[in-house]
Amino acid sequence: MGITPHQFKQMEERLHRPERAVAPVLAPSVRLNRNPHQVILGLDPSLRGTGYGVIRLAKPHPQTLVHGTISCSSAWEHSRCLVRIVQSLREVLKQHQPTVCVVEGIFFAQNLKTAIVMGEARGAALAAVAEAGLEIYEIAPRKVKQAIVGYGAAQKIAVAKMVQRLLHLAQPPAPDAADALALALAHAQEHGRYTLEPRKRV
Repeated sequence: MGITPHQFKQMEERLHRPERAVAPVLAPSVRLNRNPHQVILGLDPSLRGTGYGVIRLAKPHPQTLVHGTISCSSAWEHSRCLVRIVQSLREVLKQHQPTVCVVEGIFFAQNLKTAIVMGEARGAALAAVAEAGLEIYEIAPRKVKQAIVGYGAAQKIAVAKMVQRLLHLAQPPAPDAADALALALAHAQEHGRYTLEPRKRV
């Protein structure tokens, strides 16, 4: 079948036309991104028992740098507990130099007094972390349990045992520390996946 000179010219132009870049399936902000933060602080704030845990990303599994509970006596005034939280976290931050913090998302307390007390502890903890210049994210409790145990309503003991297994610890961490380590692990896991939902930054 013959072609006209005009059609031949159009074919030549298409052959020499520069190729256009193919648009990515996922936008750059939601494509897989290697975690730039290698040392992660998990934080479960509470006035009488703030759990914390610091992990370092490594192969074949993450390493636990430190974990524990900032305990405050029930006889202490709230202000003394808040100072203890701030001072203890400053020491953890100074010793282990995390670059990102993951805190448990706010839950809805039926008791107003409980909610206020929890808010005080959370505020003190976040202030200490923000003072050090860390990025801070929050993850809902059910999402953490889903990521670690595979069930959003898992009991604390199940979370602690799975954290022990994932981090190859000699024994399960204390409940508050286990929750904090679970937060750090969930954050690391979330960073290694494709996600269309940006995590909430505090």
